[in-house]
Amino acid sequence: MDFYFFILFNFNYLQLPIAFKNTVHTITSDNGTEFANHEYIARNLKADFYFAHPYSSWERGLNEYTNKLVRQYVTKGSNFYLYSDKDISLIQNKINRRPREKLNFQTPSKIFFASLI
Repeated sequence: MDFYFFILFNFNYLQLPIAFKNTVHTITSDNGTEFANHEYIARNLKADFYFAHPYSSWERGLNEYTNKLVRQYVTKGSNFYLYSDKDISLIQNKINRRPREKLNFQTPSKIFFASLI
């Protein structure tokens, strides 16, 4: 079953979430500068890294849906630097604990952490 566990973090390459390398198999991103070191990320997570075509948001449907969920808490155009790590963690936890129909009304958190066992 495919699922998406929402992780908001800045790509501090020294604190890359290596703990997820057995769980993360692919990453699909847009062409933003935040992924300039995509080769480093892919290599250290042992994951395939894909880029969506410009102006092709349908290639990242789940990402776009997640952005919609984030926008319930952070308005578009807001500066994320104005939010504390605690604020971001709260938003992340709220989104990950929201049951999804696609997951038979289980939460992404529950499925993700069960996959680590």
